[in-house]
Amino acid sequence: MFTFTNNILVTGGAGYIGSHIIELLVKKKFKVFIYDNLVTGYKKLINKKAVFIKGDIKNSKLLIKTINDNNINSIIHLAGYLNISEGQKNKKKYYKNNVIGTLNLVKACKNSTVKNIIFSSSCSIYGNIKGSVSEKNIPKPKSYYAFTKYKSEEIIKKYGKRFNFKYGILRYFNVAGASPSGKIGEIEKSYGHLIKNLAIQSTKLRPKVDIFGNNYNTKDGTCIRDYIHVSDLADIHILVLKKISSSKKSLILNCGYGKGYSVKEIVEIFKKIKKGVIIKYKKKRIGDVAQIYSDNSKLKKILKWKPKFNNIQTILKSAIKWEKKLT
Repeated sequence: MFTFTNNILVTGGAGYIGSHIIELLVKKKFKVFIYDNLVTGYKKLINKKAVFIKGDIKNSKLLIKTINDNNINSIIHLAGYLNISEGQKNKKKYYKNNVIGTLNLVKACKNSTVKNIIFSSSCSIYGNIKGSVSEKNIPKPKSYYAFTKYKSEEIIKKYGKRFNFKYGILRYFNVAGASPSGKIGEIEKSYGHLIKNLAIQSTKLRPKVDIFGNNYNTKDGTCIRDYIHVSDLADIHILVLKKISSSKKSLILNCGYGKGYSVKEIVEIFKKIKKGVIIKYKKKRIGDVAQIYSDNSKLKKILKWKPKFNNIQTILKSAIKWEKKLT
């Protein structure tokens, strides 16, 4: 175990992805501090073995105090708004929280014990791409949410040099599923995540599924996405933390399985699990890209990473199992 990064601060640690990362960190005996304002985080997802601080990333003073009082060595920065449609409508809110919040966080690392920052970025920064996308692709964010993620990446790179911390920028593809422990999963419904929506419908007598757009330039007219199980993604964070700590080198990595599924394909799989599904086609959502899936060769090579849950049925079934527990 590498001891010099034992005190870890997780912003947004009461959220869906954060709770899965913390479950792993706690299991590996790290001292974990959760920093969350509980706007989209949930008390139910707070790990009992972590220290919880109710705080907002827009609050610079509290960030500085939290980092210094607890001798934080590493930060996993997940706090941020992530509803693409809302981001288009409320740009000021998204800029203040996602961009200024990130700036506050890195500035709070000045003259501190922080040596590593892992940032949850998004594949949406690439924009529309034909075929798989690698880290070498130039970012062309299409939605305002994607723009805030891109700006945050730039801030982290800039201040990494200035304050001498290493960073791991992780560009998530579509995160789905729930922990095999059965204790945690996705609660928030407002993001419009396909697999979460299907899980919700699995509990209904008359399941209805909305598909947004059927005239995209794809094989069946619906959007294509690369889905990654949340537990595999959590595992990547621990591996990246170890890697940047030991190698003293920063990293930018795509986090996906390297396989694209169309919305229609996923719904067809769901129809085999749940009978009587009614499908309704709706207008495209603003800011949605037609297709994106990862070239994850860099991730596999650098981390020697092997996914454990890279099966779309496994992902879908784990989400459904969790949803049944919620209802």
